[in-house]
Amino acid sequence: MFLVLRNTWALLLGLGLLMLGNGMQGTLLGIRGALEEFTTTQMSIVMSCYFVGFLFGSRMAPDMIRRVGHVRVFAALGSMISAVLVLYAAAPDWMVWAALRVIIGFSFSGVYITAESWLNNASTNETRGQALSLYLIVQMIGIIAAQLLLNVGDPSGYILFVIPSVLVSLAFTPILLSVSQAPAFDTTKPLSFKRLFHASPLGCVGMFLLGGVFSAQFGMASVWGTQVGLSVADLTIFVSGIYTGGLVLQYPIGWLSDRMDRRTLILWLSVAGALVLTLPVLTDLPFWGLVLIGAFGGGISNPLYSLLLAYVNDYLDKTDMAAASAGLLFINGLGAISGPIITGWMMETVGPSGFFLFMAILFAVLAAYGGWRMTQRRITPDATSGYTAISPTASVVAVEAAALVDAEDARLNDPNATPGE
Repeated sequence: MFLVLRNTWALLLGLGLLMLGNGMQGTLLGIRGALEEFTTTQMSIVMSCYFVGFLFGSRMAPDMIRRVGHVRVFAALGSMISAVLVLYAAAPDWMVWAALRVIIGFSFSGVYITAESWLNNASTNETRGQALSLYLIVQMIGIIAAQLLLNVGDPSGYILFVIPSVLVSLAFTPILLSVSQAPAFDTTKPLSFKRLFHASPLGCVGMFLLGGVFSAQFGMASVWGTQVGLSVADLTIFVSGIYTGGLVLQYPIGWLSDRMDRRTLILWLSVAGALVLTLPVLTDLPFWGLVLIGAFGGGISNPLYSLLLAYVNDYLDKTDMAAASAGLLFINGLGAISGPIITGWMMETVGPSGFFLFMAILFAVLAAYGGWRMTQRRITPDATSGYTAISPTASVVAVEAAALVDAEDARLNDPNATPGE
């Protein structure tokens, strides 16, 4: 682990600064939107637009990198991010914000792809899993620390928009100065959606539903907080709790994943998520109770992302794992686009508790579908791939790298393994 950290610390530092900038803007917009008296529906559209841009970026950025190279794409998109972060405060109009969110989502997707390809290139087959684990930790710590920075200024002014702009600009320095040669770039041709769904219907449906859960957490938590009257300090504690839970529970769930039927684990985690997230809908909870609920929701949704990737890989030949990752990421992105919009509609319809109710319903649907699938496909293969912890914020490069780690685990577990039925 220390060898990996020594070889990649500059890349991880740059990626951590990027996460600081991205983590700040998501929460800050929810707070500032309330000050500008934007409606919940308007803010849900604004938040959804980030995932629209991110999805387009995941499809278009690889071609851009092949045409003009890593450095030019990285510099151009990074400059775009810095500019957009300042323009939010200069143009407080929800339709302008929606357009800017598409641009910044696209740009962050391309920047992540570029930086993750350098990180992947700096890793070997033996160290790739450790590098991804460090990357996950850096991502989560970056987002959590970003919430603390929101307390250093007034959200009605400019300073909190300038800080993430500066952080993103600084992120390029360690990355560009530490990488002497841009890696060869190539992404695997995606597996067709028909083959992917045939291999694992539960994996595909689960990734779509989980996209809605994650985008609600990432995009609408701050909107919910302003609706219920949380102070900036309390709101940042709540959002930090979501990602702290995702970091803390990632590895215990991963440990269980490699030691029991993954479908059973997916089922019971989904049931637990549905039940716990229903509590704020049915009863008034004190603030710290809400923080614990948020932490538990994040602690389930983030590991479930990695768990579903590992589960799908159990039904694939190791040569198809990387190809499947791109398709799963696209399915997850489609669910993420719809998440904030439906959450916003539910919050307008039933009140602030619609934030929790939406996620509870998605977990309940996943549990019901998982239980039904267990009656349709009774035989599940032994876990032929390992559980590699990865965040839903990762790009296709990191997801494919995780698939390579899983494929290597499959080879080590059983060199003669064949895909399950």
